[in-house]
Amino acid sequence: MNALVVQTYLGRDGTELAYREMGQGRPLLLLHGYFSSAVTNWIHFGHAVTLAARGHRVIMPDLRGHGSSAKPRDPAAYPPDVLIEDGLALIEALDLTEYDLGGYSLGGRTVVQMLLHGARPGRAIVAGVGMLDIADLAGSGTFFRRVLTNLGTFERGTLEWKAEAFMKSGGGDPVALLHVLQTFVNTPREDLARISVPTLVLIGREDDRSGEALAAAIPNSQYRVVPGDHMTAVTKPDLGLAMADFLDGIAVQ
Repeated sequence: MNALVVQTYLGRDGTELAYREMGQGRPLLLLHGYFSSAVTNWIHFGHAVTLAARGHRVIMPDLRGHGSSAKPRDPAAYPPDVLIEDGLALIEALDLTEYDLGGYSLGGRTVVQMLLHGARPGRAIVAGVGMLDIADLAGSGTFFRRVLTNLGTFERGTLEWKAEAFMKSGGGDPVALLHVLQTFVNTPREDLARISVPTLVLIGREDDRSGEALAAAIPNSQYRVVPGDHMTAVTKPDLGLAMADFLDGIAVQ
């Protein structure tokens, strides 16, 4: 599963970005989380297989600075809207008109921002994020900045040590990932009312996030929980199954 062909496209600034595909049918663009990659988030734990088996063409880019995509070290390559622009550029490059859109953690936040900047999927999935991750990001990058600027100093088993190990397992570049933090910007709560796409807000039951508040702010949305916390929910099959059920119009429990 991990040997899917890596394909590339160009961001609007000419940066070469990577994506992988699995399955056939209605396109589903899936965005992974910070420090992660398409392989880690969607392929390794079987979610892509689940969704492909349910009739979806699963398109999984590596975000700028992550995975197989370019990791420029120039801060100018990371303006606040760059992940939005990269996502929209992939939709244009693949000439997607009828498609669905989903993401986890940073990918979920990027989905919200794409919806407010012209993306028009049939359905959207915002997973692993709550209202505070969207509208009140003050200090949200502090933890990651501490990890990335103090590599090799953390006590084994601490959250910082685990984050560093996770970053290294995906071949992350600390300099590029620090610049990705520049893209973290608030989305005003009142803007969420402009989202008209049927949306699933999906979060781990033990995840300490304001998912219900986010769902309440998005018209035509559903709120559901799956087993796990922020790090473990993505490792369990329930996440992919809940996504597939929502996309297929099945009531998500």
